[in-house]
Amino acid sequence: MSINDQSHSQPNNDLPIDVDLLKDIAKKSLVDALNSVNGAKTLVLDASLAGPLGLVTEVALLKHHGVDKMFWLEPGPLTATTSNIVYLSRPHIKNVKIIADHIKRHARESATHTYTLFLVPRISTLVSRILEEEAVLGDITISSYNLQWIPLADDVISLENESTVRQLWVDGDESVIFDSAQALLTLQRLHGLFPRIVGKGDYAARLATLLTSSKASSNGPTSTANSHSPSETVDSLIILDRRVDMITPFLTQLTYEGLIDEVIGIKNSYAPGTTPGALGAPNSAPPSTSAAPAPVATLKKENKKKHLLTTTTDPLKEAQHGREEVDEDYKAEHQALRLHTGLSELLVPATRTDLFNKSLEIQQNLLASYEVSAQVAAIEDLVCQGADMQTILRLLCLASITAGGIKAKSLENIKREILQSYGYNFLPLLLSLSAPPLAILLPTPLPASTPPEVVALKYPFAGLRKSLRLLIDDNPEALDEVENDISFVYSGYAPISVRLVQCVAQKGGVISNPAEKEKDKDKGKGKDKDKGKAKDGASGEGPEGGDPAVDAGGLPTGKVQAHPIVGWKGFEDVVATIPGETVDIIQSGSGGGVPSPASLLRPHEQTTTTIVFFLGGVTYTEIAALRWVGRQNRGRKFMIATTGIVSGSSIIDSISGLSATKLAGAKPGGI
Repeated sequence: MSINDQSHSQPNNDLPIDVDLLKDIAKKSLVDALNSVNGAKTLVLDASLAGPLGLVTEVALLKHHGVDKMFWLEPGPLTATTSNIVYLSRPHIKNVKIIADHIKRHARESATHTYTLFLVPRISTLVSRILEEEAVLGDITISSYNLQWIPLADDVISLENESTVRQLWVDGDESVIFDSAQALLTLQRLHGLFPRIVGKGDYAARLATLLTSSKASSNGPTSTANSHSPSETVDSLIILDRRVDMITPFLTQLTYEGLIDEVIGIKNSYAPGTTPGALGAPNSAPPSTSAAPAPVATLKKENKKKHLLTTTTDPLKEAQHGREEVDEDYKAEHQALRLHTGLSELLVPATRTDLFNKSLEIQQNLLASYEVSAQVAAIEDLVCQGADMQTILRLLCLASITAGGIKAKSLENIKREILQSYGYNFLPLLLSLSAPPLAILLPTPLPASTPPEVVALKYPFAGLRKSLRLLIDDNPEALDEVENDISFVYSGYAPISVRLVQCVAQKGGVISNPAEKEKDKDKGKGKDKDKGKAKDGASGEGPEGGDPAVDAGGLPTGKVQAHPIVGWKGFEDVVATIPGETVDIIQSGSGGGVPSPASLLRPHEQTTTTIVFFLGGVTYTEIAALRWVGRQNRGRKFMIATTGIVSGSSIIDSISGLSATKLAGAKPGGI
């Protein structure tokens, strides 16, 4: 994938789930779609699909299956030299109208073409209705390309849906829940039923209902025997609704990869500004986009081929080939080093600006509930100073969520200043942030006319901060705890979403850091073991009757044995205070009976995978924190699945419906 924080967030390389298989499924589906159109064809591509497709295929494969030329799907004339024109697009209204315009333009020019439209990820009735209104429905064949999981890393898979937050919490479009269910059902067909489904949030509950419903399994890849029996490799599925933790994405990400996303921007695992990516550039490119920018870079080496010396091989040629491989590896590492050095040079100036540091100061004070009124006044000062719109709104939303609302008079004043300074075209954005089901920008106290559903959405941050140990004290004695806890990703603040995962999969990590206790215990037992050896040659005993876990250098690893998944047990009261439904479902096999408790308790020797699905997107810092949790456990790995990668800025962009460039560049008086 992209860059990994080398000191904290290395991915798990021994996961039982093979992400390459998911990549092959996406590639095969694309090949089957192209082969369904006989002969040479012109491919017209939705620009939003170029990045995801660049992660699963390459131009050579498309050409091999009949693609003669590629064009962006954009307004204006389309000149095609082939009789077949294939459109690959998401079911967006603007895209469908462009396609209809192309067909009508060709009809006026007496150009004869055969049109095929592949909708991603499935056929939409709305698309057919629009094409019928445009009087071109009979001229085009509509089918689907079921693009689901895009592997971003060995432990991260994504649906790469950029507008999930807007669809669910602004437009009320729940189709993404169905698409997520279909994608998760694909995993079930490959690896067996998820023995337990645990989740939090209203939309998480609806997704869980779809997963357990027989109606949801009607489409998708062919079912296998695995899909009717509990999985042996996956111990549970944890579904987290993004609305359950809106605080985390509004904070500034402080891990290496997170900072790159904040400062430069990462899209589909690529950062802009370097060489063309896997799909290259189509024959007609819009001025503001590129098909698939170059990768941010990965420090993970590719798998090397093993060359075995046999009687039929020439030792000299083998040695020469080995030197060539070493040279290639050296060049790749040298190139990655230069790229990371260049990225660091871009990050350092950005993190030393007054705005960056002031924003961090306000965030830390809000998380500690320190002089909230003063922080709101500081946000108002930033508006007067002309700070960018994204920063203002992220801080304002953060203040509202953590404090349970902003004083009505102060909130109205800030809203008025934002509209007068940045432009009244941001009024729909402010209304969306204040209205249910999002309702994160609220006054306090709430007016008497406030709907009950909005009152129920008030976030109990003050209580959660203590019960989930969200904030680590900023003092020298707590420094070691910060360095050995997931709170390192935000300099002392633990993401609520990851704490909820720990409530299910690492319960001891919520109350304290179990890995450090285990490490200290292993050190003590290691000393006893050495004493025993010195005395009579006998070996000491570690946890569970075995030797203490040690690394290659003989030092204690600090890992603890993963406990069985038993749902929210022990944290029911805490989880109940968070708005949204709570989910805990045990899935039965084809026999219809509930699996025995023994089948849910995996042997200590067996490593299983817990899939964590973020409905609404996940940040790079949450990925880093989950990887950290995974490294503290023996016997459990985490597979992170998501509808997309998000940040505070991308969420604001999505809700506003404006382009990221336009919103980020919004300055007072500039609109």
